[in-house]
Amino acid sequence: MKLNAIQLKAIMPKCLPEQWLEPLNVAMAQFEINTSSRMAAFLAQVAHESAETTVLTENLNYSALRLTQVWPARFPTLAAAQPYAKNPEKLANRVYAGRGGNSNEASGDGWRYRGRGLFQLTTKDNYRLAATALHLPLVEMPETVATPAVAALTAAHFWSRLGLNVLADHQVGDDDDKDFEKISIRINGGKVGLSERKKYWQKAKLALA
Repeated sequence: MKLNAIQLKAIMPKCLPEQWLEPLNVAMAQFEINTSSRMAAFLAQVAHESAETTVLTENLNYSALRLTQVWPARFPTLAAAQPYAKNPEKLANRVYAGRGGNSNEASGDGWRYRGRGLFQLTTKDNYRLAATALHLPLVEMPETVATPAVAALTAAHFWSRLGLNVLADHQVGDDDDKDFEKISIRINGGKVGLSERKKYWQKAKLALA
């Protein structure tokens, strides 16, 4: 099964099919996201995570107050947060230092391997993992993850690595709604935006029926 431009626009009105239709179809085919139920669940997550494919790079432009809310352990006071406020590069290098294969703050790895793509691929280890699976130089050229072709591939690879095709499949006697919640938790780490994800899912199921 292949996605067409009319279906894509019905699911994600902000998405530009001329940029995204082919990359999404290629990526979904490669990772066997090839039934209406798998595609609907995958595209619903893509729509929410990337603001309908319009946001491909992590927004790290936070105020000092917001930093104390998002990373309270790292920035317990406004004074601690102030040097990193409205400074995305400095912030990325601080909060992602020494994590996921990144070196220290001075290395610049936090900024270099900040969140990119449809599902926000983040940290050097995850870039390396996707690079190996996709046979692409993502560690050397991390900025390519923010292009449609590579963003679609890294998202589909991540989906496959988490085993989400099985959860998306309709099985006799299973609870599809609960399975979609499980998919959302695996993608996001929690239930952030679950109601919006479900709205996209309903739109996708209708478009792909």
